[in-house]
Amino acid sequence: MTEITILSGKGGTGKTSITVALASLVQNTVFSDCDVEAADMFLIFEPEINEEFTFESGAKAIIDQDKCNRCGKCYDVCRFDAIFYKEDGGLEINPLHCEGCRLCERICPVSAITMLHPENNKWFITESRFGPLIFARMGPGEENSGKLVTTIRKKAKEIAEASGADFIINDGPPGIGCPVISSLTGVDKVLLVIEPTKPGLHDILRLIELIDKFKMSAFAIINKYDINKTICIEVERKLKELNIPLIGKIPFDKMFTEAMVNRKSVVEYAPDSVASKIIHEVWDKLKQ
Repeated sequence: MTEITILSGKGGTGKTSITVALASLVQNTVFSDCDVEAADMFLIFEPEINEEFTFESGAKAIIDQDKCNRCGKCYDVCRFDAIFYKEDGGLEINPLHCEGCRLCERICPVSAITMLHPENNKWFITESRFGPLIFARMGPGEENSGKLVTTIRKKAKEIAEASGADFIINDGPPGIGCPVISSLTGVDKVLLVIEPTKPGLHDILRLIELIDKFKMSAFAIINKYDINKTICIEVERKLKELNIPLIGKIPFDKMFTEAMVNRKSVVEYAPDSVASKIIHEVWDKLKQ
């Protein structure tokens, strides 16, 4: 079984569109959407949800106003400025500032502070026309997205092993933060989807530097390569310097957008398009 994570370094490169297009070609594969803060693969996969789980991302402190004696000890010790005085002299906690350290709960002399575990983070095991898909929905401002990525990947691997799948394909998050690191750990291959713009080149070089620390096989494709041929040439030069194989160059194609509007991959929607034919070639090289 081979596990592949698809990354881009930044948002808007077409990474998910490429991932979904590859899903149209592969067989006996389990998929996970590791972009847990903005999952969108399910929009094209249109899966049937089989199981739903709650993910506890972290605790937030709350004050029981009936117990609080307004001594202000919690206000004095909160280093995150999460506790403030209301107009009536009572104390309140801003959940967006609270880091869940529990110090205020421990020092409260009347036990007026407790920790609330949010339940607005969910993850799902689903079945689609492409195969099993595991994805999540995180509430705004919630934390521990890296831990949630690990949870999703662990379940994807369990399902893949139980079903005898040949591949696991992870649609990774943008950037180089904790969720990206969690989507990289232990995978066999990484496919980089690169946009030929200055931000795209800058961010992919940061991502390559991160990947290099994991000592794993990396491959690259340039999406919308013809929107800036000068930078495309520079991207190709950088990839050659870094010994990262370039296995495909996909031109800008409105068919990607039309396909998404119709909730299909470009391979399903326009199988004879130039983009679809190149994606076939990309998969033939990637699966070796």
